[in-house]
This record gives sequence, C-alpha cells and structure tokens, in this order.
Amino acid sequence: MLVTLEGLDGSGKTTVWEALHDVYPEATFTTEPTSGETGSWYGEAVYRSIADDDADALAELFLYTADHADHLSRLVEPAIGRGELVISDRYSDSRYAYQGASLAGELERPMEYVIGIHRAFSIDPDLTIYLDVDPETAAARAGATNKFERVGYLAAVRENYERLIENDPGRFVRVDASRPPEAVLERVEEALADALEAA
Repeated sequence: MLVTLEGLDGSGKTTVWEALHDVYPEATFTTEPTSGETGSWYGEAVYRSIADDDADALAELFLYTADHADHLSRLVEPAIGRGELVISDRYSDSRYAYQGASLAGELERPMEYVIGIHRAFSIDPDLTIYLDVDPETAAARAGATNKFERVGYLAAVRENYERLIENDPGRFVRVDASRPPEAVLERVEEALADALEAA
C-alpha cells in the first residue's frame, strides 16, 4: 500500500512522517524530492534547482520528473511488490500542485500538462493524507527560506491541491493542520489505520 503525505510547506508533513516511524516501524519511509538514504543524484539536482531563484520552471519540472521516475522504479515499486507499506513525505501530487503553479502563465492548463508528463512515470497512491493549512500560516511556519515558501505562490499551490481533491475525493483525507501537532497526528493515525483495515 502506498500512502502519501501532502500539503503546503509548513503544514507539518515531515513532523507527521517522522512520528509515523514509531507507529509503523516495519514500513518503508521515503521522501520526494529524494534525499538521504533514499536519495539519488536526481534528488540532489532538484535541491540545487530549488535553491536557484532563477531556475527555469519547465527545466525544473523535468528534474522533478526524473527524480520521481527513479524513485518509483528503485524504491517504491519494489517495496510494494514485497507487500510493504510505503509512506512518502510528498509524491506526485506535490508536483502537480507546485510545478503547476510555477508554470502558470507560461503554459495553457499548466497542472494538466504536468499530470500528463508524469502519468507514464507514476502510480497512484492508495491513500493521500492532505494536511490543510492556510498559505499565510504555512509561509510563517516554513520561514520563506526559498522561492516555494512565499504566500502568493502557496495560495496558488493550495488552489491546485483543492482541484486535485475535487477530482479524486475518494483517495484524499483532509486533516486540519492548524490544530495542535498531537491532534493532527492522532487524526492521521486514525485515517491510516482505517485505510489499512479496509485494504
């Protein structure tokens, strides 16, 4: 089963992801962009692009896509094939929402374009937990340390997430990420337990 954690920068995804290690110690935990033990040079290239305010948005999309395709073939699909639970901090929906926002004004229907590019190199998650927080709170929490953490940009990203949820409501579970961390984690654990029980 593939479970993904999605939301704006500053929504608490990584905090929840780290806490779930103790709840599901046998699961395979991973992230996108890839980094650390699960990382590759593709992931390193993505992080270099994130740090570059002048990076071309279309070129950046293809870096993310390459990292995603490698991540899928090297880690995610083999783990699922072994019957493991895979929990990823970000996955393809981040690409659709974020790179869709980055390409707004440059392409017609940018999010649909990103989805089309990704489709051949992805599989759909079984469950996506969306940690919902307003862009102002997200930017304040994230510290606006890079180009993706600014309020105006995050507002566009949030709109894209809402469209993704509207198009696939059965896959998403919305969690109010403005609540205290322990309440957020409790709701996430509940949603994940329900999904595993139903699988």
